[in-house]
Amino acid sequence: MTPPERDQTTGPSPHGGGPIRLDKWLWHARFFKSRSLAAAACAGPMRLNGQPVAKPSQPVRPGDVLTFVQARDVRVVKVLAPGARRGPATEAQALYEDLTPARPAPEAGQPQREAGGRPTGRDRRAYDALRGEGGAQ
Repeated sequence: MTPPERDQTTGPSPHGGGPIRLDKWLWHARFFKSRSLAAAACAGPMRLNGQPVAKPSQPVRPGDVLTFVQARDVRVVKVLAPGARRGPATEAQALYEDLTPARPAPEAGQPQREAGGRPTGRDRRAYDALRGEGGAQ
């Protein structure tokens, strides 16, 4: 006996269906490297449809808007699909629409923060030479 043919139009969507836990969705959408980091982020300043999030188990549905902090940036994303697994980046990007406003361009004359940490001795000597402060040599 052969199995009955399945109708592909009524089966589950490739992105999953129904609501999903907030921490799990953040992990599926690759905003955080681990689910525990996603759950910890839910305890911070996070909003779901403008309301503060109380627990990482809060359900997320397509159409919901999330606002959260990620590495010094405020992210605003609209949930498009719940997701069925943590897949590759291209699959994760199909789960949301990024509504984050573009950062304004820095004004001329404003000091810019540069990543890199502590300067090396060579950098410090070059800086001193620019300022005209020749140390004892």
